[in-house]
Amino acid sequence: MRTTLLVIAALICVPSLVAVVGGLERTDAGEVAVVRDGGWFDDTRVRQVIPPGSGMTWTGLWSSVHPYPAQQRFYTITADPRRATTLGVDVVTVPSSDGVNLGVEGTLYFTLTLDPATLTAFDDRYGTRTFRAQDDSFLHAWDGDAGWTAFFGQAVRPVIDNALRAEVGARRCAELVTSCSLLESSALRPRDSDPSIKAVQDGVNAALARDLPRTLGGAFFTGMTFSLSRVTLPAEVQKSVDRSLAAGAAVSEARARVAQAEAEARANQARQDGYDKCPACAEIDKLKSLPQGITVYAPGNQDAVVVPTR
Repeated sequence: MRTTLLVIAALICVPSLVAVVGGLERTDAGEVAVVRDGGWFDDTRVRQVIPPGSGMTWTGLWSSVHPYPAQQRFYTITADPRRATTLGVDVVTVPSSDGVNLGVEGTLYFTLTLDPATLTAFDDRYGTRTFRAQDDSFLHAWDGDAGWTAFFGQAVRPVIDNALRAEVGARRCAELVTSCSLLESSALRPRDSDPSIKAVQDGVNAALARDLPRTLGGAFFTGMTFSLSRVTLPAEVQKSVDRSLAAGAAVSEARARVAQAEAEARANQARQDGYDKCPACAEIDKLKSLPQGITVYAPGNQDAVVVPTR
């Protein structure tokens, strides 16, 4: 009887102890977890990888669980400081070959690998160290969005910046921004910047595919694609361009008015020359221009035209 009671007590206490100490973990659909041993007599190597959306999984007592994002992530690059945030939206400015600082607008799409062996290597290299966050705290890459952003900003962003600097820096400003031609002359020359934008985008994608695995030490990301939406001038330069365009439009409008006045003057002169040659024609045109319903028309009189009120 005593043995039975002890067994029952053990069955009741063990789950409670496990719940307190740990040992059971699960993942949401959007995360994958790397588990590292951490028991008193264990090493600290990776024990297992829990796939996304798993049920309760035994991970061993005192193990360390590192959850990472399993869904597609995106990193936004903007030229507008007002859009920059601490979580994945950064301002990037790079110089063109002719020295104009250009703002870049684009988005990088990527997914962390779910391959257990590759993910284990990723956790060995980056999951066991910390990265400085925006608030100067130090976080692990698996410490939520803030930790992931800290890791990405210090480990991945420099590679992206280098790729953008190489591709944008190989081209003149006017190749990427049409209004840049005003910086070279007073005339805005028509130019299609789309081919250059696509060339930069393709070059960045090729550079990331080549340089990122080499820099990080493994192919830790899949489906990496950079989409470049546009390249912009600095705010002050853009204001100057806008003023130049407005001034050019005003000059064009003034020239159009001058041309119109000259044309009207030539027409009036031609008409007057015709009247000089044909005085009767002048009288005929004068009669045609009189209002309808006049009762008196006396040339030379100040009341030459009388129109009844009814």
